[in-house]
Amino acid sequence: MKPEARNGKLPEHPEALMFSGPRPRLEELFRVIRIASEFIRGFRKLHFVGPCVTVFGSARFREDNPWYLMARSVGRELGDRGFTVMTGGGPGIMEAANRGARDVGAPSIGCNIQLPHEQEPNPYCDRTVDFRYFFVRKVMLLKYSYGFVVLPGGVGTMDEFFETITLVQTGKIPPFPVVIMGKAYWDELDDFVQKRMIPDGTIDPKDRGLVMATDDPAEAAEFISRVARERFGLQKAARPKRKWWLFEG
Repeated sequence: MKPEARNGKLPEHPEALMFSGPRPRLEELFRVIRIASEFIRGFRKLHFVGPCVTVFGSARFREDNPWYLMARSVGRELGDRGFTVMTGGGPGIMEAANRGARDVGAPSIGCNIQLPHEQEPNPYCDRTVDFRYFFVRKVMLLKYSYGFVVLPGGVGTMDEFFETITLVQTGKIPPFPVVIMGKAYWDELDDFVQKRMIPDGTIDPKDRGLVMATDDPAEAAEFISRVARERFGLQKAARPKRKWWLFEG
């Protein structure tokens, strides 16, 4: 008897097959190869983008939204301090941060995810890399960044935020600076941390210090810049040279 998909029917799009239970072994092998090729393509395309700061946030805010305006300002401030601004490449907060970088002539990168209802990359990215798999995309957003800014968002933003601080908390990545912006949006989450998680012992009180909260874009950018310099020795330097024998044009 062949195993069926766990939800009783096959998924509509190919990427979801990965989570539909056991599949034929040859199919699984080809999936692993495709995932590996997606990692390699991401590494190659992003190797020369320079020290990045990743900005997370909702795709649903329009350009007249206060948090869109905040994200655009923080993109400008980060760009002024020599960072490449990296986002998920979509609209809303992501577009705003990329747009802010573009305002000051700083590099602007988008790691776009292919969805059943296609997400189009925003027009303010100097370079866009498309990914099929969310987990590959998240690796890229983390791998090249010296800091992270989290603005208001939904389930995807919460996922990115909590995964990032989990990796810092557990020592899987260095203690990169993480900044929350839009403090009014996060107030109830902060209350939950202080009034439930810490008293119940599910996190250590010192874990709250993993995140800085501010609504000042200049303060956020300066904090990330200072920590990157002091903690990791980041300084302006020549970008690595492309090697012709690796076909790096």
